[in-house]
Amino acid sequence: MLSSIKRLLIGRPLKSTALGEQKLNILKALAILSSDALSSVAYGTEQILIVLATIGAVAFWYSIPIAVGVLFLLAALILSYRQIIFSYPHGGGAYVVSKENLGVNPGLIAGGSLLVDYILTVAVSVSAGTDAITSAFPALHPHTVFIACILVVLITLLNLRGLTESATILAYPVYLFVLAILVLVGVGIFKIATGHTSASIHHAPIGAPVSGITLFLLLRAFASGCSALTGVEAISNAIPNFKDPAPNNASKTLILMGSLLALLFSGITFLAYYYGIAPKASETVVSQIARETFGRNYLYFFVQGTTALILVLAANTGYSAFPQLAFNLAKDKYMPRMFTIRGDRLGYSNGIVSLGVASILLIITFHGKTEHLIPLYAVGVFIPFTLSQTGMIIKWLREKPAGWIAKLSANFIGALITLTVLLIFFITKFSQVWFVFVFLPLIVIFFHRINTHYEAVGEQLRVDPEHPAIPIEGNVIIVPVAGITRVVENSINYAKSLTDQIFAVYISFDREDEKRFEEKWQKWQPDVRLVTLQSHYRSVLVPLSKFIDTIEHKASENNYRVTVLIPQFITKKSWHNILHNQSSFLIRAYLIFKKRVIISTLPYHFKK
Repeated sequence: MLSSIKRLLIGRPLKSTALGEQKLNILKALAILSSDALSSVAYGTEQILIVLATIGAVAFWYSIPIAVGVLFLLAALILSYRQIIFSYPHGGGAYVVSKENLGVNPGLIAGGSLLVDYILTVAVSVSAGTDAITSAFPALHPHTVFIACILVVLITLLNLRGLTESATILAYPVYLFVLAILVLVGVGIFKIATGHTSASIHHAPIGAPVSGITLFLLLRAFASGCSALTGVEAISNAIPNFKDPAPNNASKTLILMGSLLALLFSGITFLAYYYGIAPKASETVVSQIARETFGRNYLYFFVQGTTALILVLAANTGYSAFPQLAFNLAKDKYMPRMFTIRGDRLGYSNGIVSLGVASILLIITFHGKTEHLIPLYAVGVFIPFTLSQTGMIIKWLREKPAGWIAKLSANFIGALITLTVLLIFFITKFSQVWFVFVFLPLIVIFFHRINTHYEAVGEQLRVDPEHPAIPIEGNVIIVPVAGITRVVENSINYAKSLTDQIFAVYISFDREDEKRFEEKWQKWQPDVRLVTLQSHYRSVLVPLSKFIDTIEHKASENNYRVTVLIPQFITKKSWHNILHNQSSFLIRAYLIFKKRVIISTLPYHFKK
């Protein structure tokens, strides 16, 4: 039944040979890997205006030069990450670049930042998408957290179905969103050019003096606007997901994404300034622009619908990049091995599920409030931005390939700007991002503890010809028995086939019962030694454990190994298990951690 439900939800399993069919072309990659960056158009401008609104509407004209600064940073990042794509065609992005050029700890900081950032990507995207839905349908506003959690579950299931299938489905809303915003910007600029705008529109002219404006506030607004750049690095992390030639296709996708992001962000920022849009808690900036441009007609709802879709599905960038990054960390023994395993649909399903669960917890913790998540979200991505650019600088200085000065200059500019933005974030939003200084060291320590464990395991598993294992001279089998049954008979017969050193152990709660059982056993299995242990406190585990320790101590002196063979019956129907006390499971769970003792279970299957 469970397998049928699983197949219904995520589809039939794929053969390993079908992995090549799960690669992405440019159009599908743009949909699945650029949705996060493109979706930031819906809230990037709004984040700038929220900061400027603290001074007043007269300060909104500063959104134009701030947007120009954001676009300049976008261009630097696109050039820098294009170089990373060709220098590290196997993917890994900031983690691999930082680890190879700056050292293990900077690499782990970049990797840890990105892992957290992808969790935040899902939480922010879904929360923002839910905001768009509740803006169009205010009656749903009290149910924001519940709606967001349901959307995360749906996206998780979609990604468990496989990369190409999710990309095929995602392509439609992503391109519909691009079309909707292009239409919105085009119609808005046309109305402005032809003078068909509302007479109630008021905005301060560019250059108008603003009292109370400070450099600190402008830097804070610029840092907030840089949230529009989150997701730019995702393509460099997921190069293995592209069809061959993967680096070329990834580079083209990156440039296409950057061009679209620049065009859409510029248009929305300009219209927000011209219309004099002020941020509201109950309605997004894009919703206000669409309402001003179209009125509340079908085009307005088309813009809101596609915006909600892209914001929700922007989470898919996290679902594409998180499992790949987790795989790279797990391959280097810094995360659990389960993240290297492909699921039924050839995706890293453990990473997908982990991301979904973590995102839901984050949404519930922050009550679905996007503005509380975005500062931490942006810091999480600008740390690896800075580290990756710095790593590339070290690479060019060390290798000095042809044209390295131009490459070095591009990465130097990128590193300088991203570091500046990062410092601005820490200075202007410290109260919102201080947690970074806590969780990043904890994540790095966590990575090192995992790596230490795996190294220790590898050392202990490694065969050393100079120190061979002590040979086992024989075997002693202990069979716990609860009565004279076919299950016990099956276990005793199996033990006889292996050795003649057998102890049947019976735990008695009173003397009369002990005597009766000894008499029955002597008639039934006279050639198998029975040991009866009395338990005054009705415990089976404690006296059995003490007896095993005694036998093991004596057996180890002669290089004998002790095996505890636990008889267990398996009911025909699973619900029958609740009718039995499952003592075999309890014994196994209690004894499994004993050193130098083998715990084995021999099942006996019932027929009815």
